Order: sequence, then C-alpha cells, then structure tokens
Amino acid sequence: MGAAPEPAPDPASGTVRGTPAVLLRLEGLAVLAGGVLAYATLGQSWWLFALLFLAPDLAMAGYLAGPATGARLYNGVHTHIGPALLAAAGYLLADPWLGALAAIWFAHNGLDRALGYGLKYPDAFGHTHLGMIGKAANPRKVGADRPTAD
Repeated sequence: MGAAPEPAPDPASGTVRGTPAVLLRLEGLAVLAGGVLAYATLGQSWWLFALLFLAPDLAMAGYLAGPATGARLYNGVHTHIGPALLAAAGYLLADPWLGALAAIWFAHNGLDRALGYGLKYPDAFGHTHLGMIGKAANPRKVGADRPTAD
C-alpha cells in the first residue's frame, strides 16, 4: 500500500501544505538551533539572549495601523535578511555584539517558523505562508455550535 497522497496546494490561501510545510518547519528548527549555537560561541550573557529573544515581535505593533502595515513590518523583521546583514556586519567589523544580536534574531525567527508562524499576508494577521494561525485557523469559536437565526 502506497503512502497517502500529498494534500493539494491551496492557491487561494497562498499557504504551503503537506511535506513542504513540514520541511519549512524543520528548517525553522534548524535556524533556531544554529542561532543558539552561534550565540553560545560568542560568549555573551544568556540574560541578554533571554531579554532580547522576543524583541522582534514588537513589530506586531504595526497591526495597530492595519493589517497591511502590520504585515509589512512583521515580515521585514521576520525574514532572515536582517539578521544575515547584521551577522555580516558583525563579522566584517569583528564585533561580537553585532554577531550576538544576529544570532538572537535568527533564533527567534527560527522558532517562529518551527511553530508555524509564517510570513504574513496583508489581509489578516492569521493568514501566513505556513497556513492559518490563531482564530483564523480555527473558525469555530465559543458559541459557534449554537444555531443562528437565518
């Protein structure tokens, strides 16, 4: 008996499903591990790591200006471009502080991806490239099982 077929991609939602989604989450786990290992080699305080680990999520404040602005800010901080540039600057300037910040940033982004928090689409916070999250993922809310008046 063969393996179950992959779920068909859902072009309307713009999300990745099936094996590619699993691979992207595993890739996030690898980025998290790499960030933590890189940080460990730089000899910085683990208090700094703990203090700054969730700092990239401050970009979610952009959602106060609406979903499109929120998505732009969130995505700008949650791609690997920023920490890669910061790591390169740390290397070129021989600055372990910049390298430590880059490692924390990579680790944060890796954890987000491993947990399924993907890059956001501008229509709603819960619409990500890795699937729907939050209330968008579970449209059934408290009281949803009650009949509605049609």
